[in-house]
Amino acid sequence: MEAMKKAGKIVPGFVLAIVIAAIAKFLESLLPIHLIGASVIALFIGMIINAFWKPTKLFAVGLKFTSKKILKFAIILLGASLNIRIILEVGKMSLCVMVFTLFTCFGIGHFVGKALKINWKLSNLISAGTGICGGSAIAAIAPVIDADDNDIAYAMSATFLFDMAMIVLFPLMGKALGLSDMAYGLWAGTAVNDTSSVVAAGYAFSEAAGDFATMVKLTRTLTIIPTVITFALISAYLKRKEAGNAGEEAVKTKFGLTKIIPWFILGFLALAVINSIGLIPTGVSSAMKDISKFLMISALAAIGLNTSFKDMKKSGIAPMLHGFIISALVVVVAIAVEYFMGIV
Repeated sequence: MEAMKKAGKIVPGFVLAIVIAAIAKFLESLLPIHLIGASVIALFIGMIINAFWKPTKLFAVGLKFTSKKILKFAIILLGASLNIRIILEVGKMSLCVMVFTLFTCFGIGHFVGKALKINWKLSNLISAGTGICGGSAIAAIAPVIDADDNDIAYAMSATFLFDMAMIVLFPLMGKALGLSDMAYGLWAGTAVNDTSSVVAAGYAFSEAAGDFATMVKLTRTLTIIPTVITFALISAYLKRKEAGNAGEEAVKTKFGLTKIIPWFILGFLALAVINSIGLIPTGVSSAMKDISKFLMISALAAIGLNTSFKDMKKSGIAPMLHGFIISALVVVVAIAVEYFMGIV
């Protein structure tokens, strides 16, 4: 009975997101040139609606469920259409680019934060969100370094604002540079922050680029694990320096690998392995991919519905400037490394 009540609370928001996704797909089909994808259209429809009508409690639970759980479920389903050997190749190809972008985020980001007089916790949260995977990285690192709610909100807003711009600008820049699907997918997958934004920017260029960008992004997300471990050690060191061994115990109570490994990545890889050994029929694999893409569009519609322009203005200018500088540098560094490697 309790499960039925929970499901009932989810339905209104979920259905609303699906309706917007269907409208976005229809609008996409009307475009003479595939310049902007249904994912982007759904996101902006949601944001425009939010500007005039705030979703009520009736829709809140379902929208949150769709923007979080459904997006991750959609990524899991995408694994059914991929081959594990391709994923390993993607990881090997993107490793060099990721090393340079992560160094840019945390290395240069440290000095940018100091120049803007931003505390080290907020500065590194912004860098983590930019270099790894947006909100997921911020959420994983925040409890380890004892970041307060304001730092988390600022970091989320700083990375999100730049992502909104990149969803629109990346496909335009990719076409202007004459990038191939693979080169663009690698660029978007390593330079755009959040998973949903990578999906939107990737598929706005082409389906092949979207698939590749998503695989690169999922590989990049795995760097959450060593990053969180590193920050746990840094936080423990700083606490020991301030208050003896008491700080180390405090970190241990919050730190655990089981809490930071994204479960949807494990599901994605599991389905990819199953598909790689031929256990998923081609027709089923294709259907799962179509469902996956539509659910991703629905998730982006929900994210748009939950995004308030007024709330984003409250974050202030310094964190936004930090996010912009680091994100812009990552975009430049990622494409420069691709040119150096001869991928472009």
